[in-house]
Amino acid sequence: MTGFMPALDEMRELVDRHARPDMSTAIEGIQLCRFTHPNASAAGMSGTVLAVIAQGGKRLALGERLYDYGPGEYLIASADLPVTGHVLDTGQPTLGFGMTLTPSALAELLLEADPRDLPTTPRTASPGIAVSTASPLLLDAIVRLLRLLEQPADRKILAPMVKREILWYLVRGEQGAAIRQLGLADSGLAHINRAVRQIRENYATAFRVEDLAEIAGMSVSAFHRSFHTVTGMSPIQFQKRIRLQEARLLLASRPSDITGVGLSVGYDSPSQFSRGYRRMFGTPPSKDTQLRTPSAELVTALP
Repeated sequence: MTGFMPALDEMRELVDRHARPDMSTAIEGIQLCRFTHPNASAAGMSGTVLAVIAQGGKRLALGERLYDYGPGEYLIASADLPVTGHVLDTGQPTLGFGMTLTPSALAELLLEADPRDLPTTPRTASPGIAVSTASPLLLDAIVRLLRLLEQPADRKILAPMVKREILWYLVRGEQGAAIRQLGLADSGLAHINRAVRQIRENYATAFRVEDLAEIAGMSVSAFHRSFHTVTGMSPIQFQKRIRLQEARLLLASRPSDITGVGLSVGYDSPSQFSRGYRRMFGTPPSKDTQLRTPSAELVTALP
């Protein structure tokens, strides 16, 4: 731990100085967060991201899987997954760094890398979310990227280089197998991500698992195994979570149209919608106090 404390201290100061309410920064694909108080659980899509905690902590739930990460730890989401998360009560503000991971940037890096410098990438899919301890090299690169927020004359040229360096440390790190699969068009993760996108873009429509398996280029049995490995749930459970998360977002602006919202996300009846909503959020849609918060706060923030 002592090896990266100076970098972590500087990262904390830089995140605290530059974090905005909307988490945006002057560097494309980089987000910073500052949460001053623990918050209620919020549901949303993870995106494909690197999230690093400088201070405080967060907990993320994917199906029945829980992921806690704190200072000096990073979380990787290598698929766009329906997650629920909240800020942990550590007695201090939670400060975090996030970077969007794009398959094209990873693919370009992998094409230029010497395969001998990379561990073997398995063809089977890896879990879509993982947590590890950040190396001193990774934290140092993040700090140098954050310094560029105060160096506008250097930022345009140097920021892409440092982001590329961060990716390199990730593909060489403990979660490198999952990261590399995100950049490989023929990896098991890439096949599952095609099915994930199909469900995500057509969440209100019923599907046949056989059709999803065909989209992924797998047998039905292999598809079921790989889908559960990546997402922690079955395709039907995955679709239900997305439907209910979308419903909650819609209800934030249409709280009196419970029946209409339920039908719009694919439920056949108000009673079926209310039962599913209660199971996921612990309260029926008519009594969900979270719907009185701004809609942006209903989406899980990564970092």
